[in-house]
Amino acid sequence: MKLLVTGGAGFIGSAFVRVTLAERPDVHIVTLDKLTYAGNLENLAPVDDHPRHRFVHGDICDSSLVASILEEAGSDAIVHFAAESHVDRSILSPDPFIETNIRGTATLLDAARRAKLGRFLLVSTDEVYGDIDAPLEADETFPLKPSSPYAASKAAADLLALSYVRTFKLPVVVTRASNNYGPYQFPEKLIPLMISNAIEGLPLPVYGDGMQIRDWLYVEDHCRGILSVLEHGSDGEIYNIGGNRALTNREVIKRVLEIVEAPETLMTTVADRPGHDRRYALASEKLARATGFTPQMTFETGLGRTVAWYREHADWTRRIKSGEYREYYNRNYGSRDSAVPAAAVK
Repeated sequence: MKLLVTGGAGFIGSAFVRVTLAERPDVHIVTLDKLTYAGNLENLAPVDDHPRHRFVHGDICDSSLVASILEEAGSDAIVHFAAESHVDRSILSPDPFIETNIRGTATLLDAARRAKLGRFLLVSTDEVYGDIDAPLEADETFPLKPSSPYAASKAAADLLALSYVRTFKLPVVVTRASNNYGPYQFPEKLIPLMISNAIEGLPLPVYGDGMQIRDWLYVEDHCRGILSVLEHGSDGEIYNIGGNRALTNREVIKRVLEIVEAPETLMTTVADRPGHDRRYALASEKLARATGFTPQMTFETGLGRTVAWYREHADWTRRIKSGEYREYYNRNYGSRDSAVPAAAVK
């Protein structure tokens, strides 16, 4: 199989590239990434010289570029990760989310239709379902109730992609995953931010009471779930990929502090995010029935590995947390608590 992977220099996309090349010896990949703030070629360093991988720097909104890649590579499928993905940034400035997440997806769908690809897999998020009241879990039939510009742009992309199944007979599948964590994650998200701050002895900012509930999925488990859908999913279907481990943000932060051996006094309350969803919860039984996939990594083991990776890659984190990151930090958190480093919770 020959794949075009969009957003493949980002956190989840690069993990997918690394996992797929390692575990699927018959797969060739072209990675397309615009290299915005969250796209980092260092994430692809382990496959720099891989004979079945090629990187292209470019924008998914560039229809001519996308068409030429599909033709030159003889691509069989697109796995579409590329997205503006951080809720806080979407609150500050929705425009990039509309441009990339909706217009970019439309460009890729049209290119896939013209090239008559055998599969288009759109990687989405549990945030499209919005708040889920306990004890309910959202299955694939739940209504979409996005709360942020980010989640709304992803819901729009989902619906657009699924419309291509009926209208153009394009073989689309959609995956919706819960919160990812693991190595190489940009430190605006909860777990890498808390790890890096704890290691440095900096305050760990907690939005509101910190009792927001998220389901946690190790990034490599997510990638293997995507592979299972790519290979065994049915056209026009949606598949939730959950980690089956729901924890409050406060519980997650405490576990980070325990592993790093830092005091709980580092936890610092900051003003909550506008429209902050209280609880996400996914039902993933459909995926298990259809493909046999279930996540294998326990949260305790995955978090331990993630902390170890950030300890060993302090230079990577230091480079990431300079420049643009500092500008975003000051803009987003200056009105919350100027003494507290940037807080970021998905």
